[in-house]
Amino acid sequence: MKPTRRSVLFDKAGYYFIALFALALAGFWPSYFSKFFDGTGDFSFYFHFHAVFAIIWICMIIAQPILIRQKKYKLHRTIGKLSYFVVPLIFISVILLAHNRITGEEENLGLSLWVPFKDLLVFAFGYGVAIKYRHTMAIHARGMIVAGIVLIEPALVRLILYVFFPDAGFAPEGYLAAIAMVYLLLIGLVIAERKQKVGRWVFSLALGLYIFVHSVILFQIEIPPWQAFSQWFAALPLT
Repeated sequence: MKPTRRSVLFDKAGYYFIALFALALAGFWPSYFSKFFDGTGDFSFYFHFHAVFAIIWICMIIAQPILIRQKKYKLHRTIGKLSYFVVPLIFISVILLAHNRITGEEENLGLSLWVPFKDLLVFAFGYGVAIKYRHTMAIHARGMIVAGIVLIEPALVRLILYVFFPDAGFAPEGYLAAIAMVYLLLIGLVIAERKQKVGRWVFSLALGLYIFVHSVILFQIEIPPWQAFSQWFAALPLT
């Protein structure tokens, strides 16, 4: 990677992602992990498939900045190349899980499928930036951080609902609170990086992308091409 001015954020990103792992564990503990201990788990193969590769990804984004900090560049590059195998499997796992959860009773199939696919859109942006600029550390690191932030919302929504709305099943207030916290994080990153000369656009674009994908959900915006795609996708014999 080309040497560039680094912020403390990039040096310690691996340790921050450890907190992300703890958040994911806490968020999915009641509905997933705890089921392995009480014997009530009844999950499809697709759910386990997705969980395994999501955990592998979190472990990778924890390890990568720590390896850079410890100057273990060869191992960092090796794990980076492994992502070319892991990331497509993450996409496949989300696609299969989304298809498997289609019941045929969705009032708005397009909106139901937008929820998992919008995470893939933001993830693809972050990872795509990281790979395209893999030789420029400042931009590469920002892209990987965005690809990690994508995992926050699903875990945070579940955690908030479990703690504050245990009997509600789903509460819009909990979902809005989780979205607000993701926005605050991204706004904080934009402000913290405002004086950086290289790559500060990454967090701003990520914030704009989040505003777009969430607006579709919150305002139930119908996008005709997406509606057509959803009908086609649901009819595929995938799961």
